[in-house]
Amino acid sequence: MQIDLQTLWYLTVGTLLVSASLLLWERQAHPGRARVLGVLAAALFAFVLGCVLAMNRSHFPVVLGMAAINILMMSGYLLVLNAVAGLDGQRHFCSSVAALSFLAIAWAIAGTHFPAAFWNHVSSIPIALTCGLTAWMLLRSRTVQRLPSRPVAVTISAFHALFYFARAFIAPVLIERYGQDMISIIGKATMYEAVLYSVAMPMSFLMIIREEEKLNLLRMSQTDQLTGLANRHAFFEQASRMLRERQGDPVSLLAFDLDHFKAINDRHGHPTGDKVLQLFADTASKEAGPGALLVRLGGEEFAALLPLCDHSQALSRGQAIASRFAEEAARAEGLKTRATVSIGLAAPDCNDLSGMLASADSALYRAKALGRNRVETAKPNELLLHPSADPSPHQLRAV
Repeated sequence: MQIDLQTLWYLTVGTLLVSASLLLWERQAHPGRARVLGVLAAALFAFVLGCVLAMNRSHFPVVLGMAAINILMMSGYLLVLNAVAGLDGQRHFCSSVAALSFLAIAWAIAGTHFPAAFWNHVSSIPIALTCGLTAWMLLRSRTVQRLPSRPVAVTISAFHALFYFARAFIAPVLIERYGQDMISIIGKATMYEAVLYSVAMPMSFLMIIREEEKLNLLRMSQTDQLTGLANRHAFFEQASRMLRERQGDPVSLLAFDLDHFKAINDRHGHPTGDKVLQLFADTASKEAGPGALLVRLGGEEFAALLPLCDHSQALSRGQAIASRFAEEAARAEGLKTRATVSIGLAAPDCNDLSGMLASADSALYRAKALGRNRVETAKPNELLLHPSADPSPHQLRAV
């Protein structure tokens, strides 16, 4: 089935309007990305204006119409570039204005003398460069780096860039070899590709936004809101995976319990208690070492899984956390109470998560009994025994 060029223009305009409408609708569902989606929608509207002007360019002076169309189209591509930059909180509006100004000057100087060459070939170069830069920014973006849709989005912009590079450098060779009929064929190929781009590019962008939000929601569901550490569910999931992946490597576990925390809450109020929890989380994060998995198990109870850390190294890190926390709490502005932590270190013979938690708890209770604000190591094969009762599942805190 043959589709004439005018129909392809209408089809491109229609797909661009539908895509822009979807982006504007999605702004309501993603308020954190409303500005980025708005910039991308503006890009599509710039494409629409360029297409409408191209469909009616016979009503305008040749050079003026071609220049205006090309500048509108470039405005759209530069807005796409700015939307991608906005994913990482960056802006390139000044450089975009400079690029458009340079293009307008080029049309005013050289475009008046070689309008056909500019329209068919030269004008493709800035489009190709902008799309290539867009693909590169998507490839390097911190936001997009871990998203499944990243290869799709990069490929769409990269292919669009390659297509326009071909228009700039290969099309002239084909026209010279096969005659002026190639111009019509290249024009139709350009419109077919434009229809695909007008659908694929906005949809890939929506995939990025939705996947990013899904990842953020997953991260929130696995994070303790007060301290920013992993929560209990995330800890068991991530710690089990770490132990599987590091079989044969030394791994240690520290269990923490803030001393007299209930008394701090009762005497000074929960806001002070929250500050103590946050202070401990910050201190432990700094002193636990690289790769440590820190968790707030609940209340004033914390734990840290230390990969590639043997028993003596873990003991040293635990002591550093205890002493640093006591010092930070003593000089913390607005903190009206002394705060310390008791720490239990799992026995060296433990290598499964359930056993490590139970063993570290055993040592933690001993640290409490021996005066608090200290680190104690569990003995091999030692079970957690409450002073007045048999061990319960809650006391063992096993998986």
